[in-house]
Amino acid sequence: MRYHPTKSNFSGPMTKILEFATPIVFFACWVMTDDIFFSTKALIAMVCLQAGFEYYLTKNLKTMTKVLLASVLIMGGLTIAFRDETFILWKPTIINWVLAVLLAGSQLLFGKALLRSVLGKQIQLPQSVWFRLGYGWALGFFIAGSLNLVIAYQFSLDFWMKYKLFGGPVLTFAYIIMTVTYLNQIGALTEPKKDSTE
Repeated sequence: MRYHPTKSNFSGPMTKILEFATPIVFFACWVMTDDIFFSTKALIAMVCLQAGFEYYLTKNLKTMTKVLLASVLIMGGLTIAFRDETFILWKPTIINWVLAVLLAGSQLLFGKALLRSVLGKQIQLPQSVWFRLGYGWALGFFIAGSLNLVIAYQFSLDFWMKYKLFGGPVLTFAYIIMTVTYLNQIGALTEPKKDSTE
């Protein structure tokens, strides 16, 4: 049987490649030009490409993509329009704080765990565990957003660019490790033993 590639075969890998490429292009433009406004234009173009490609393949945009697209268009557009890098410096904070509000707010106000809707097909957990993870990640996003402001206002623009490229992924990876460790401790990652008696 001959293999026939479809859109769905490429949606996962290609969207991931674009997600990783976007901050790299932003940083590379900064290194080559030392121009935050040119780099911001490149960032806007990459995020639009990422969103457009995702919609072309899936006919839908993930919540994270919508938040990213809106924040980049608004804050990036203001950065270019007013020639003021303050707006783009606030972009990571806004994204992280919006995600924190979405996670915590959906649980507090509506009793709905957003993480479950995202990861529920990959792992089965009790509602109480989903809620703990949701609040934990909301706290993590709030901390990440606050830390971005500290870096932006206490260090140079060049240092902030490096932090944005490397610091964000490191924080995310650390939170993933903590999440996996917590799930392992409560036995959520251990398959239940089968009854040997018949």
